[in-house]
Amino acid sequence: MSTEPDTRSGTGEGNPPDTPAPRAVPSRVPPAERGATRIADRVVAKIAAQAAGEVLDVLPGKVPHAAVTVHHDIARVRVSLELAYPSDLAAQCADVRRRVALRIEECAGMTVPEVDIDIEHLHPAQLRPTAAGRDRRLR
Repeated sequence: MSTEPDTRSGTGEGNPPDTPAPRAVPSRVPPAERGATRIADRVVAKIAAQAAGEVLDVLPGKVPHAAVTVHHDIARVRVSLELAYPSDLAAQCADVRRRVALRIEECAGMTVPEVDIDIEHLHPAQLRPTAAGRDRRLR
């Protein structure tokens, strides 16, 4: 038997040559000492406006606008809309409120206690001409 060191692994100690030395695992830093993530009010406003547009049939160039004030993790939202009339305005506003609050909670992790809605303009409901209506106009 030979008493020479094992040179097959390249280290002489029996460890493979490409194995890194074990690292020390850093201790966890408490959340309060790590810092904070801040989402700008204008980003939350864009989330709100997009969410309102998802609920409504928005005419081109008539996208909803939103203004948001954030204090800690609470967002106060005001959405300005143009809605078709005649229609159920209360139901449309309720749908917008629900969707905006849900989206902001999902995307930004903020609580939305209320969503104020300003209806800035009512426009006639879009009437789609029927085949008979097109025939009458052509004559």
